[in-house]
Amino acid sequence: MLRGDLLSGVGIVVAGSGAGAVGARAAALGAKISELTDEVLLGDAEAAAAWAGARAPLRGLVFADAPGDLALTLERAWRAARAVATGALIGPERGGRLVFVAAAAAPEAARAALENLARTLSVEWARFGVTAVAVAPGAATTEAETAELVAYLLSDAGGYFSGCRFDLGAVAQPT
Repeated sequence: MLRGDLLSGVGIVVAGSGAGAVGARAAALGAKISELTDEVLLGDAEAAAAWAGARAPLRGLVFADAPGDLALTLERAWRAARAVATGALIGPERGGRLVFVAAAAAPEAARAALENLARTLSVEWARFGVTAVAVAPGAATTEAETAELVAYLLSDAGGYFSGCRFDLGAVAQPT
């Protein structure tokens, strides 16, 4: 159980069709939530970064998408990370967190792709104090369990994790 004011006053951007439960949990813990819509996300990269900058200071981004086209999910995850990082996290006295959440029903390829994105960005943006992790819920993992872990990862204590993947419960293996 997380402390009720764990994310008090912290700015968080949520993106993707699966981010609702995570955003709701973060808001319940005191975070100020901003939703990065597809209109902004899939538009001009500089405009998306400006959108994020207008919401600074931010602690980070949660990208959680429903299962679907792998290439589109990765494109959206990358665009969201780039917009939030360049607009609000990279700079003097900044830093923050990127959390990529795979859909519970996502195939292993999608989980591995988000993990790879998190690992790559954790190395590339470490010098700016930006951490990145992937969360892979299992088939029996509830939205509430996923949201609780993500809220922890957005907290000050969660900043110690970077470049890793959190597997929650049993992950279905292809047959």
